[in-house]
Amino acid sequence: MSEEREKILEIKDVCMDFKQKRHKVVHAVNHVSLDIYKGENFGLVGESGCGKTTLGRTCIRLYDPTSGQIIFDGHDISGKLTKDTRKFLTSHMAMIFQDPIASLDPRMTVQEIIAEGLHNQGYKDKAQIDSMVKEMLNKVGLLPEHATRYPHEFSGGQRQRIGIARALVLKPEFIIADEPVSALDASIQAQVINLLMDMKEEFGLTIMFIAHNLAVVKYFSDRIGVMYYGTLVELADADDLYVHPLHPYTKALLSAIPEPDPLSERRKTKLYYDKSMHDYSKEKPSLQEVVPGHFVYCSDSEKEAYLKELDS
Repeated sequence: MSEEREKILEIKDVCMDFKQKRHKVVHAVNHVSLDIYKGENFGLVGESGCGKTTLGRTCIRLYDPTSGQIIFDGHDISGKLTKDTRKFLTSHMAMIFQDPIASLDPRMTVQEIIAEGLHNQGYKDKAQIDSMVKEMLNKVGLLPEHATRYPHEFSGGQRQRIGIARALVLKPEFIIADEPVSALDASIQAQVINLLMDMKEEFGLTIMFIAHNLAVVKYFSDRIGVMYYGTLVELADADDLYVHPLHPYTKALLSAIPEPDPLSERRKTKLYYDKSMHDYSKEKPSLQEVVPGHFVYCSDSEKEAYLKELDS
C-alpha cells in the first residue's frame, strides 16, 4: 500500500557527525534511510540522545548532513543551500520546537514572532500580515489581542500554540514536530495533540512527530520508526509495531510504558536492552524487511528468528 503513495520526504543513507575536541567524532545519525508519504503522521521515537531530533533538524537543514541524500517534494535539498532552495524550504517545511520557552524570542511580541516568516518570504502589506497573524491565532485557540503580548505572559500550553501558529502561518506541506508536548502537563498535552490533528486535517499536512513517549506516538502516528544510538532499528505501521515488536530495543521501550492500573504495573515484567546480545562478528546487520512493511535492523540469522517468532 505504501509503495503506491506519493513520497514527500526521502532520507537516503543519511549520516550526521559532530566533531569534538581531540579529533573525537560523535555519530549522531548513522546511515538512516526512510520514506515519509504525503498526508501521513510519521512517528520517530527513542530515548534521549538517540539522534531523532538531530535527524529532524538535518531534514529541515538546520544542520548540514555529513553524507547521504535528502529529497523533499522531488527536490534534492542535501547539498549546499542556495537562496532559492532556502526560500523553497521555509515556505513548504516548518518545525515546531520542543521547548516553548527557549524557542520564542522574549524580546519579540507574538505578532512579530508569527509574522517573521511572512517578512522573510517577502510579504510587505501590513494589513495582510496582520490579518494572517490574527487568523492563525484564532485557529490555534488564542485571541487577536494576544498579538501585542510577549511570550513570558503566557502559560506553557499557550506558548506552544504560538509556536504552532508560527510554523503554520505560511501554510507549509510538511511539519517536523520535535517533542512538542514533552514539556507540558498531561492535560495540556492532549489539547496540543488534538490541535495538531485538527490542523493536519484543515491544511492537509504531513507530520513527522518526534517523541520519546511511545503511548503518545501510538495515538498520533500512522507509521513509527524506532531509533537507537543514531541507527533506525525498526520501522512499521503503528498497530503492527505495538502488537508484534521484533527488535529487542523496541520491546524494551514498550515494556516501559506505565500501566494505568497500579496492580498490573507492579506485576508487569520490564525488559532491558543490551546491544551485546547481538553477535555481528560474522554477519553484518542491515535494515531488512522481515514482513511486508515491517523493517528491522538485523542480520540474516536474526531475520529468520524474527520470522519464526511471528509464525509462533
